[in-house]
Amino acid sequence: MIYQRAQYAKGGAGRLYWDYRDRVAFSYILPGHRRVVDMGCGEGITLEKLIKAFPEKDVIGVDLEQENIEICTQYGLRAVYSDIYNLALPSGCFDACICIDVLEHLKRPEEAVRELRRILKTGGRLVIVIPNDRIFFLARLAMGMVKEAFYDAGHERQWKPKEVKGLLKDAGFRIVSGKSLPFLFWQTSLHYIIAADKELL
Repeated sequence: MIYQRAQYAKGGAGRLYWDYRDRVAFSYILPGHRRVVDMGCGEGITLEKLIKAFPEKDVIGVDLEQENIEICTQYGLRAVYSDIYNLALPSGCFDACICIDVLEHLKRPEEAVRELRRILKTGGRLVIVIPNDRIFFLARLAMGMVKEAFYDAGHERQWKPKEVKGLLKDAGFRIVSGKSLPFLFWQTSLHYIIAADKELL
C-alpha cells in the first residue's frame, strides 16, 4: 500500500506538481460556489488545501475507503463515507464538485457521473482530472521511483480527454474548459482537467 501523505511528505518535484495540479483545479471554483465537495478525497491532502484556499466556503470530502475517512478525521477534516454510485447526499446540495484521479477507478462511470450531476445544483460545476498513465509510468521511472512506477493503482481504464467530454455531455453537462497539465498536449502531459456545468434538462 502506498499512502498519499507519505508520498506527499517526500517533497521534491512530485509535491510541487501535486500542488500545481490542485491550484489549477481550484481555479475553476467561482466566488458564487458556496458549497464544495471533494469527491474521492483520499487521505485529505487536496481537501485540506481546499479548506485553506476557500475558508469562506462550506467544504466537505467524500470517500469510499473507511481508512481514508479516519485519516481525514485525524487531521480535523470533515469527510464522510459514501459510495459514488449511491451518494448519501441530498439532490442539488452542492455548487461545485472536485473529482481528481477518480474516474479511472470506476467500473460504472456513466452511473457515477449521473449521481454527481444529481447532487449538483443546476448550473453547478464539476471539475474532473484524469491521469495519463503512460506518461506517469515514464516520469516515475525517470525519477527513479521504480516501486511507484510498477504499483497497481487499480485503474479500470485509461481515459482520453475526448471520451470524458463525451461522457459529461451525455450526462447533461456543458463543457466549460479543458486543459492538459503541465504541458500543452495530452500526449506529453501527466493530467487533463475538464470543467463542466450542469445544464437544465
